[in-house]
Amino acid sequence: MDNKRLIREKYFLKRKKLFFEIKQTYFQPLINIIKKNNNKRKTNISLYYPSNFEVNILKIIDVDFFKNFNFSLPIIKKNQEMQFCRWKKGDILQINKFGIPEPKLLKQINPDVILVPLLAFDKNKNRIGYGRGYYDKFLNKCLKKRKKLLSVGIAFSFQKHHNLPVDKRDFKLNHILTEKGIIL
Repeated sequence: MDNKRLIREKYFLKRKKLFFEIKQTYFQPLINIIKKNNNKRKTNISLYYPSNFEVNILKIIDVDFFKNFNFSLPIIKKNQEMQFCRWKKGDILQINKFGIPEPKLLKQINPDVILVPLLAFDKNKNRIGYGRGYYDKFLNKCLKKRKKLLSVGIAFSFQKHHNLPVDKRDFKLNHILTEKGIIL
């Protein structure tokens, strides 16, 4: 696992150094994927509250296409569990033990589309996060119950690594979205 730790350190520093604000056009490939794969009128999209120079995914709320979607943010539970609770722009948030804002009102939502933060990704749609396994555990558990969950890693193109080390607990994403497009 030392290799994963070194990769995390490298891409955390790289993201800090090369971070930039995205434009609304960042989301166009995601819109195309959702239009192609989703026929629900009220789609539930899980976001994350950006921190540590992550892509500011909250800008999605201001994109016209997403105006009628339901959004949720993760809440960290005990035993490395995570759930997603409904969230709207302007709702009150509270700070969790990692210093990240999360919804105060706990109306749980099952996401149809989950947008996943990451430190590094590869061409095979593997990701490395912060190493606590919250997203991997949630996604693996969720996929056992529902096969129609669309998982999309959110990154900058400079976070691409040639070949990430993976193990059986790591969750392979459906897509990776960067400012240069989407990896299918």
